Amino acid sequence: MGPPIAAIEAALLTGKWKNDIGTSEVLELAKSVVDGDFATALQSPSAKRLFAGVSTDTDATRLNIDLTITGDPIEDDILRLVLAVACLQSFVQINWTGPELDFQVRDVLQLTSETAESDLHRLAISELSYGGEPAYHLTRYAMLLRLAQLLFDLPSQHCQSLLWWRLRATIVHQQILDETSPPPPLILSALEPLTSVYASNPDLAGRLELEKGLLQHFTSQDKLAAEHFVNAARLTGMEYELTGALGKRTKFQVTELSQLILLAESQLKNEEKSSSSASVESSSTGSQVPETLALNDDTLLEQTAFTSSSPSAHSRLAHLNPSAQPALHPLDQSILLAMCLNVKNTSPVHGLTAEQMSPYIARVISHPVNWSVHTMALLLRARLESGRTRTVERATLQLQALIEQMPTADAPVAERLRYTFDLPLPSKWEMEKELALRFLTLGAVRSALEIFERLEMWEEVVKCWQSMERRDKGIEIVRDLLEGRKAEADVVLARGKADTTEVRRAKMDLAREAKLWCLLGDLEPENAADHYRRAWTVSKETAGRAIRSLGGYHFSRGEYPEAIDCLQKAVAINPLLSRSWFILGCASMRVEDWTLAKTAFSRCVAIDEEDGESWSNLASMYMRMGASQITADDDSTETGSKLSAVPFENKLLAFRALKQGLRSAYDNWRMWYNFMIVSIEVGELSEAARALGRIIEHRGAEGVDEDVLERLVTVVTRASPDEGAMGLDAPAQGESNPNQGRAMLRPVKHLIEDIILPRVSTSPRVFRAYARLLVWELRWDDALKASMDAYRCSTAGTIEGGEADVKKWREAVGDVEDVVDALQNFGPRSQSGSVNWRLQARSIVRTFIGKTKDSFEDEPEWAKVQGMLDELKKREED
Repeated sequence: MGPPIAAIEAALLTGKWKNDIGTSEVLELAKSVVDGDFATALQSPSAKRLFAGVSTDTDATRLNIDLTITGDPIEDDILRLVLAVACLQSFVQINWTGPELDFQVRDVLQLTSETAESDLHRLAISELSYGGEPAYHLTRYAMLLRLAQLLFDLPSQHCQSLLWWRLRATIVHQQILDETSPPPPLILSALEPLTSVYASNPDLAGRLELEKGLLQHFTSQDKLAAEHFVNAARLTGMEYELTGALGKRTKFQVTELSQLILLAESQLKNEEKSSSSASVESSSTGSQVPETLALNDDTLLEQTAFTSSSPSAHSRLAHLNPSAQPALHPLDQSILLAMCLNVKNTSPVHGLTAEQMSPYIARVISHPVNWSVHTMALLLRARLESGRTRTVERATLQLQALIEQMPTADAPVAERLRYTFDLPLPSKWEMEKELALRFLTLGAVRSALEIFERLEMWEEVVKCWQSMERRDKGIEIVRDLLEGRKAEADVVLARGKADTTEVRRAKMDLAREAKLWCLLGDLEPENAADHYRRAWTVSKETAGRAIRSLGGYHFSRGEYPEAIDCLQKAVAINPLLSRSWFILGCASMRVEDWTLAKTAFSRCVAIDEEDGESWSNLASMYMRMGASQITADDDSTETGSKLSAVPFENKLLAFRALKQGLRSAYDNWRMWYNFMIVSIEVGELSEAARALGRIIEHRGAEGVDEDVLERLVTVVTRASPDEGAMGLDAPAQGESNPNQGRAMLRPVKHLIEDIILPRVSTSPRVFRAYARLLVWELRWDDALKASMDAYRCSTAGTIEGGEADVKKWREAVGDVEDVVDALQNFGPRSQSGSVNWRLQARSIVRTFIGKTKDSFEDEPEWAKVQGMLDELKKREED
């Protein structure tokens, strides 16, 4: 009888071993891996047979591995999976969770010297460079990750979970690169068959969905990631709800206020014991979780004190007491932390973000269950608290404490690793980098510099020296590294007595050398192009950083064709960096290559849906495509000129793009202006009215587009006049289009009465448009008043005696005609009866004649003015 493959795979995936699986050599090795005893597995006879087949190719540039272990296909498949998992988990332990490994990698690989080990490490680091991005050179035991990748990439006829482990290795690999790179194609679609395989197991099904979402998160696909996180909660059966409950947040608060709280309840059976968060130092209770530091603030409470026993009678989780919720399963806690992370990524930068995230984190911190889960929760809380004066001290100390507890043995290795793949837990060096950046924000530049130098993050080291106004020191460091006068840690370890400068330079990974040349280009603008080209050549045309920098260099100097050439190569290497796509789009606009620009901006918004500027530029491209006579005036505006040549389909696409972009650029009045123009073009007149209102709210009277306003009023008044008297709430007879007739009355009235008129008092066109609307509503008194307001601020109403401009006087004659017509038409229909419209009309004409008679009596139009006065006198006599 063969080994129980499904049970072994499930145990490896969940990190939990069931004693009823059985006993055999394969099972014992698998159990040792699940228990975190990687030394036993990796130093076993089977491992020695497997790793004896590890070799390099003839020029020592690639690792190879033999496939055969025992000769039994099924057993070989399982053993390769078990040992690959042991390699990956060991790599994660040494670089993510700690503590130190209890074995030497050179013993596992049967290497004869430290030099052979260092050579293999450098080879692994070189192979782990991916998508034009170098791997972090101080990654410890990189060959373990590379071996795991080689084993996971081998075909297997019997181990279904191999595809899942490839996903896990990919997520780990992404985190050691300088920048995120596109994952291997089809990695997520290849996992679809596993969805049905593990559908009956909520634990595995939820984990798989969560880890798919984490890969999307690391590649900045936050919308897709959010969908996976929600699906993961559904698969585990967790009920959760963000709601409110009465409580207090400060020690001196008297009145209870509604506070945000996350109610959550697990359906999974929790086999791990929870520790109460009431204890400030959780580790002192034997809970084997990181220490939760106290706030010790004289005003804020340690945590919100909820006083209501039930948050809401209508909540499906109303039976939960906000102050005493049950402990959650660690997997559900991991899902909540992932959701919290996505709230940060998909929300605009405003005060509510921290308020939305805090309840998620508080729900997890309240019940420490698993070492890694609690570490992640404390880290997220520290990030939130770093921006507040009262909590910044605890945030920094908490981050330090999390870093310091990694080498300790306060929790078993198996517990630390059990949920590591289900969390966006940063590596040790990333946490230390985060601490150094925190020191920088606090002004402790020297402390930050020490950390960056120890981590050999030279780019950050240079930035520190620049902040201290010592750019020369940064240049010196980079040149010393390039010329071999300064050695990095891995070179020091491999250095022998005969190790010369040339040998040290030869040992430097090409990707790292290219990065240093790029850094030197940033520091020496006068020689930047030469340094970037050198980096590109050194990397054998694979360094994404080099070609991106060269493209940016050409763009900044207006050399757009050269910039396009470089940036097209850059996005081919790494298509996940939206900045490269954006500059490519702008350069394409400069050379009027609208199609390429549209493609570039489309990729920008696919990467970041909240990139309002790219949405605006994309809309501009749609409006330019098919209308070659429109010239490029800037990177983000389309004024609406010559739009008639643009195909309607493109106008509609531009409308949708701008509407999407305004969600994240709500205060950008230029985008609102573009949106208004395009809305008019596609017939979305209610949206045009809303856009005009937003523009005026931003710019005041200067933002009124009178042409658009008159068009909107015309749309309303074009309908049957009887509809105007029916009121806003009357049913529209046969009217189904919200952009026509009476349906437009409400938005247009709101625009004029609530937004324009409180800000505008000197525009005759605005008052006349308003008068037309009032006439349509049969509001004669108000229409007459609006007409008089229009006249008072018109040319005729403001003309002075002695005016000599004939053109201005002729315009004024038209104004007089308009107001006299209004008085004659609306006056007899006035409901108040308080207006002597005949007297008022005659007075207006007489006054106008008196002011302008001396200057314009000989003009042909003078007879028209005199005729108006005579006609008014005659009507009064009749």
